[in-house]
This record gives sequence, C-alpha cells and structure tokens, in this order.
Amino acid sequence: MAFVADHKPLAALAAASFCIGTSEFVIMGLLPEVAVDLGVELTTAGLLVTGYALGVVVGAPILAVATAKTDRRKALLGLIGLFTFGNLLCALSPNYAMLMVARVITALSHGAFFGIGSVVASGLAAPGKRAQAIALMFAGLTLANVLGVPFGTALGQQTGWRSTFFVVTAIGVVATIALQMWLPRQLAAPGGDVLREFKALKNIDVLLPLSGSVLASISFFTVFTYIAPLLRDVGGFTPGNVTWVLLAIGGGLTVGSALGGRLADWQPQLAVIGSNAALVGLLLLLQPALSSSLTAVALLMVWSAVGFTLVPILQLLVVESAKDAPNLASTLNQGAFNLGNATGAWLASAALNAGVAMGTLPSLAAVANVVGAVVGVVICRRHFASRR
Repeated sequence: MAFVADHKPLAALAAASFCIGTSEFVIMGLLPEVAVDLGVELTTAGLLVTGYALGVVVGAPILAVATAKTDRRKALLGLIGLFTFGNLLCALSPNYAMLMVARVITALSHGAFFGIGSVVASGLAAPGKRAQAIALMFAGLTLANVLGVPFGTALGQQTGWRSTFFVVTAIGVVATIALQMWLPRQLAAPGGDVLREFKALKNIDVLLPLSGSVLASISFFTVFTYIAPLLRDVGGFTPGNVTWVLLAIGGGLTVGSALGGRLADWQPQLAVIGSNAALVGLLLLLQPALSSSLTAVALLMVWSAVGFTLVPILQLLVVESAKDAPNLASTLNQGAFNLGNATGAWLASAALNAGVAMGTLPSLAAVANVVGAVVGVVICRRHFASRR
C-alpha cells in the first residue's frame, strides 16, 4: 500500500474507533437506568459488560480467520456495518435478553476491526510514520473516553438510555460512509497462513504479555463496570456529577495512553511492574477516599491514567514477541483485554451478589494488579536473561 498524502482514510478509521469505543464503555454510566427500565437487578445489568467482552473474545479470532483472504477495505466495511446494526438492535431491544443478544452481535466485529484497522493504518503511512498513523486511528478511541462516554451518559440519563444507542448508530452510519468514500479502493489481504499463525502464539513470551493484558483489564473493569453506582451509592455523587467524573476519567485515560507510549519506548518490561505496583496503592487508597468527593475524583483520574499506561506497553510486548504471527497479534491482544473486561465485570457482579459491599470493589481489583506485577517480573527476567 502506498503512502496516503492526506489524513482522510485515517480520519475515517478514527471515526469508526470513536463509535466502537463509545458503544463499548457508555453502558457503564447507564447501568442504573438500564436496570430500572428493563426491570432487572443492577448486578444482572452489569453482565451486559461481560456479554460484550466475551463477544469480542469469541469474534476476534473467528472473524480474523473468516476475513483473512478478504480485501481489507471490504473487511473493514463489513465489520463496521455489523457493529452499526448491533447498536441499532440495542436501541430497539424490548427486554434484557434481546439487549444481551444485541450487545454480543455488536461486539463480534470489535477485535477484528481494530486488528485489521491497525495494519491498514500502518500500511497507509510513510516509512517512519507508522506508529503515528496507528496512534491517529486510536485517537478516536481516546476521544470516545473523553467525550463520547460522559456525554453519552448524560444524554441517556436525560432522555433515556436508548437515545444514546440511537446516536451511536448514527455515528456508525457516518463512519461507514467515511470509510466507503476515503479508504483506497484496493487494500489487498495480507499474505501468509492465518491458521498457522495460531501455532506461533504458543510462545511463552507472547502468552505472558497476553496474560498481563487480561489481568490489567480484570482490575480496571472490576471497578469501572460499577463506576456509576459506586459514585452514587458510596460516594454520594448526583447523576449529573457522575457525568463530570467520567469526563475526568476520560482525561486520565488520554494522559495514560500517551504516557504508556513513552514508557513502551523506554523500558516496557520494567514499566509493567511499576504500573501494576502503582495501581495496587491507588486502589487501596480509593476505597476510603470515596467519602471525599474531591479526593475521589483526583484519585480516579490518576488511577485511570496509570491503568491505561499498560495498554500500549502490553500491546508492544505482544506484537514484538509475536513476529511470526503479525496478522493475529494485535487482534488477539484485543481479545485478551476483553477477556479481562468480561472477567472483571463478572467478578464484581459475583462479589456484590455474595454480599460484598460496593465500596470494597477497588480492593478486590487490586488483587489482579498484584498478580500482574508478578507477571511483569517474569517478563522482565526473561527479557534480561535473553540479552546475556
């Protein structure tokens, strides 16, 4: 693929990633509204996060194989079309069961889209500009956390949660049109045997950062799944103030993503240990701090920033360790993060159903970071041993 002089194709990819990110994360801020409207328990509504994440986990490898020989342009258009259709089903769902099915349908294309989109963005860039091209695509995901999620939450609180998904559907239509207009007409499928690449992923140096991705997401989503009721019921925040806290968290995620990129260029193995250790301390401080609004918001911003440093760090470690599986590495790491999302949401629901107090969720999340730090130590030892 030749270098594209303008940024229109990357802007189209960014618009799609904004749509996907908003749809994935906005449900956390709307769980109380969804639970009341559909007549289910809050912990049951929380399983919608698990269902979506498992849809990504299942859909990523299946669609990676299914689209392996397909023109990249056609594959991306098909995936964003499926995603947009799933969001429309979410908005129209008459009950909880249909909403769960719709969320899973929406999620199926998530991992494959980001995996293929990363490869396309890299291929559209000039030599030496590939990382910047990928970063521009993922800027849409960052913008989703900064703007899409808090304002989507506010919209759903004021006009009903379905209106948020109607808006996300409209954004998906716009992103589809942009991809149709601006992506190059011929984006050939990559060479190689995708099924053979699965065998290359047995490498322990690939599996370790993949497990780190799972643990990082378990920790994050044990807290983030129930962030709205945690802020309302434990912290005493009003529904309107929850929107502003989500905006602050989105800002933290943006800073963390940028910081993680710098740490990945510096010493990613050590950064895995340091970030996990810092998260343990922050989460243990967060539980008592929830009673103080300003302190809680400040800690949540720092927590989200430190938590998101792990995303580019672990992505880099997976891709660098999976040089024999270039077509699958980034897609499967998306699956790993979402396996953690599903597990964290399920663990939080199970803990609350077992009678654990809502305010103790941060301490429960810290356990995953303790294990993540241990994984980081193993990664670090293997890295330095290989250089002797």
